[in-house]
Amino acid sequence: MPKFLKLLLTLSAIAFLGACADEKHYPISGEECSADDPVQDLDASIADCTPSV
Repeated sequence: MPKFLKLLLTLSAIAFLGACADEKHYPISGEECSADDPVQDLDASIADCTPSV
């Protein structure tokens, strides 16, 4: 596959994926995000996830 075609496919994939990024709506439900949403107060350090290996 020519290098130009690989570059073109890569750039178009990035453009399509970037177009899906909407920070004002939740990705699955499509509901609008707001400042008083309960998920804004979540603290990721609460989760205690230790590897079992």
